[in-house]
Amino acid sequence: MNSLAARFAGAQSWRRCVLLFVLGAIATLGMPPVSFTPALLVALTGFTWTLDGSSRAWRAGWDGWWFGFGFFVSGLYWIANALLTDVQQFAWLIPLAVLALPAVLALFTALAGFLAYLLWYPGAWRVLSLAVAWTAAEWLRGHLFTGFPWNLVGYTWTWSDAALQSASLFGIYGLSFATVFVLASPAALVVARSRMQFDGKARMHGGTGEARTSSDSTGWRTPRDEPRGGRAVVFSLALVMLAGDFAYGMVRLGDATDAVQDGVSLRLVQANVAQEFKWEPDQLRANLERHLVLMRSPGLEAVSAVVWPETALPYALDGNRELRQALGALLPRGAVLMTGVPRIETDADGRLITEMWNSVAVLDSTGTVVGTYDKAHLVPFGEYVPLRPLLAATGLDKIVPGILDYSAGTGPRTIVLPGLPDVSPLVCYEVIFPGAVTSSERPAWLLNVINDAWYGKSAGPYQHFAMARVRAVEEGIPLVRAANTGISGVVDAYGRVRASLGLMETGVVDSELPVPLAPTFYSRFKDWPVAALILLLALVLAVGTRIAASDDRSDW
Repeated sequence: MNSLAARFAGAQSWRRCVLLFVLGAIATLGMPPVSFTPALLVALTGFTWTLDGSSRAWRAGWDGWWFGFGFFVSGLYWIANALLTDVQQFAWLIPLAVLALPAVLALFTALAGFLAYLLWYPGAWRVLSLAVAWTAAEWLRGHLFTGFPWNLVGYTWTWSDAALQSASLFGIYGLSFATVFVLASPAALVVARSRMQFDGKARMHGGTGEARTSSDSTGWRTPRDEPRGGRAVVFSLALVMLAGDFAYGMVRLGDATDAVQDGVSLRLVQANVAQEFKWEPDQLRANLERHLVLMRSPGLEAVSAVVWPETALPYALDGNRELRQALGALLPRGAVLMTGVPRIETDADGRLITEMWNSVAVLDSTGTVVGTYDKAHLVPFGEYVPLRPLLAATGLDKIVPGILDYSAGTGPRTIVLPGLPDVSPLVCYEVIFPGAVTSSERPAWLLNVINDAWYGKSAGPYQHFAMARVRAVEEGIPLVRAANTGISGVVDAYGRVRASLGLMETGVVDSELPVPLAPTFYSRFKDWPVAALILLLALVLAVGTRIAASDDRSDW
């Protein structure tokens, strides 16, 4: 193993870049829908060994960039599918989606490599340095420039309900920290060179051309030089963390029940409308009728709420009383229709649309709108063009049809509805943002309406659904998801899928609504405990690294 690690660390030039790109691509196999977690073990261990050979902070950042580039190219390829819905207009953007976006996102893994180098504690504990740096970079990716916390490494555990339960304590970022530490821990079995040895080629003793080191024939530190703590301690701690995660999950699930809200029955409609036909003027009525037919399938009389996906209703309800009454008349008495719909504001004459929102509207059986929610976290270039005046000259425009940018809503809110528990709606990818899915008024359930038809039959919709499940675990609140082409489903407060309809299937999901749990530790404190832990560990590692570097200099 020492020899293999030395090869990774010693890789040079283009071979090093290719190695890191491949390791990043292998890491993608650990993400949904494959969720082959051992792939991340290989990738993160190899990444650690490669960083061992980074002789400068900028070099470690460059190594991190190549790893991230491979990770994001292979993990986000499906974004290009959205541009294929209008090939003539958007085909030229495909290279940007496939290569430029991953290149930008890889700046965060470059930051992880850079920070890891600064905190790189010699010996086995360097695995902790990587975990701290990686978690900090993931958190920044989830927040800077509107944020894009997609495929955080903690999502590798979505194949196991038990492994996910620790998200109720520390959220997905805490799970990512543990994931990197645990899955990179085999690297601890090989003792890395010290930082002074990284620079050995430039520090020849007495001009003889040989560096003074205390290493074996492979160039790696010998066991007698291992700092206090040791390989066995780090690897054992990783095993304890892994076992503890599963043990906590099994105990928590052992107390779980299948309790549901009394008298609440849901019907989720998945009409499976292809994106290329969704906004065609001659198809709008047919698409609406498709939803109506599915909604009225047998059993409607027992339903409390019918849920349609994002923009399933292509006509604005504002000022359209006849449409509202017609839809309400189709509902059982006391039931509601919850649907994605464009909400508009017009000028004084009612002719020109002056503002538009991507919204959820709740309509009762009398045709009255009893609740609305406007999407707050908009998709750049999908729903609005950032810095539009500056980018107008380049020809960049949003992909969603319409000449207006969508306006942003005010953020998460809890809607009080007649005959239903209080609900917090989320439109599309708003559900991927940890700690930002509820307001201060805790709801009894989360409603996520979405249209993943843009991405076809690809990894994207599976990744999206997996991330939505984790929000339910974090908050201890069940989640109901209605998607145009799938995956629609009902997820309980433990992240367990109670009912679902697969990708590219047409039909309805009839389900009861699971009950919420008491507020979780994460729902109370969000990311603050993990942030405090990362800052504390970073400080300890920074001091420890400085001391270790001072000791190394004394050997020279």
